[in-house]
Amino acid sequence: MKTAFIFPGQGSQAIGMGKGFAEGLLDQASQVLGFDLKKLCLEGSEEDLKRTEISQPAILSVSFAAFKVLESKGVRADYMAGHSLGEYSALVAAGAISFLDAVKLVNLRGKFMQEAVPLGEGAMAAVLNLSREKIAECCNKAKDKGIVEMANFNSPGQVVISGEKEGVKEASRLCREAGAKRVISLAVSAPFHCSLMKPAADKLKVELDKININDAVIPVVANVDAEPVASALKIKENLYNQVVGSVLWEDSVKKMISLGVSKFIEVGPGNILCGLVKKIDSTVESCHSMI
Repeated sequence: MKTAFIFPGQGSQAIGMGKGFAEGLLDQASQVLGFDLKKLCLEGSEEDLKRTEISQPAILSVSFAAFKVLESKGVRADYMAGHSLGEYSALVAAGAISFLDAVKLVNLRGKFMQEAVPLGEGAMAAVLNLSREKIAECCNKAKDKGIVEMANFNSPGQVVISGEKEGVKEASRLCREAGAKRVISLAVSAPFHCSLMKPAADKLKVELDKININDAVIPVVANVDAEPVASALKIKENLYNQVVGSVLWEDSVKKMISLGVSKFIEVGPGNILCGLVKKIDSTVESCHSMI
């Protein structure tokens, strides 16, 4: 029986996460970032913790602390993967990027993504129970209203679209007409994982070139192509492409199952990914959250 550690992305944050086991890493992250991440994480407001440049290093720090707890108990993984931001947590756990380098990177990543599109001009929406092919058709038809693309393939029947506000609005209408069970507008500060994030990807590339990236000790299944990766060069390329590319989460989970994984452990705050894994394949032996 093979095990995979899966690391959550933005949206999993909660005030108080990491209390009792993540304080040390949050202190280290605070020193690198120049602001009190620990206080924001443990005692701050939900509004502050939602800010992209804060939530990303906070979730990464708590997720890596949770990984260290598992490691100390002798729990090991054969594969790792993370949803969007969570891929950085997976790469730290796999030894490809140092914790402090990753903290700096995701803080900047959050800022770059927020700056790429002015507030209010982008949007994202979750489309439920409509095929990928139909959603692609709707996005294509809506493009005369504005850029709109498929951003997240989370599970069967759950695809997130992202882009310019009017494009997403029109694609959402077309998806409803095409038979989607529901289309839910998401409360996000920017249209993530679409071509509008190209300026953020280019800025991130400059920062990626500044840090040392190693080969991963444990293969990490990448968001951009749902394939296991260990090569440092490929990891860097994936992280650049991930900013503008779709998150192939359903495909990633199926890939790990095809490689023999039957146990998934969500390492970090919340249990969003556990829910997605069960929707993707209900036969996996277990999926439970570290926190």
